[in-house]
Amino acid sequence: ALRRCGAKPGDLVYVTGCVGEAGLGLKMRQGMVDISDTAALHHFERPEPRIDIGLALRGIATACIDVSDGVAADLGHILEQSAVGATLDWQALPLSDAVRRYCLDHDDWRMPLVSGDDYELCFTVPPDHAAFLPPDCHCIGRIDAEAGLRIRRDGQLHTLEIKGYEHFS
Repeated sequence: ALRRCGAKPGDLVYVTGCVGEAGLGLKMRQGMVDISDTAALHHFERPEPRIDIGLALRGIATACIDVSDGVAADLGHILEQSAVGATLDWQALPLSDAVRRYCLDHDDWRMPLVSGDDYELCFTVPPDHAAFLPPDCHCIGRIDAEAGLRIRRDGQLHTLEIKGYEHFS
């Protein structure tokens, strides 16, 4: 089984697919942005869980979770359950052109980390297991011994509060 509690300092943090797509699709559906992207709308309205990749990660990943409440919140569950922290590289986030454009145009670099409903997988692997990963897995950071979530962006280190989509706010 893939569990949340096995990440170790030095493990690499990966995600499948692209992140922020469903968040952008929601913003489009709500009329909050002037971006037209059919892929983002499709991702929001018809998410496809990564069951095949999840099955392939058994015996490779040390911890895993689906990204339903945002990368920061869901990775936060792994960090909490594993008693570790992480540093992510914002430039390594797999973003579609539309999500990247949204982030730049709205000065909202946090959106792909905190928007929910992507249903991609976020997981950790020891560096020597990375060669065994299936396609469409993107390394976005590293597990640290120090608690908390840090984002390296444009040469600066930002601390990000571990939260994502809040269902009742």
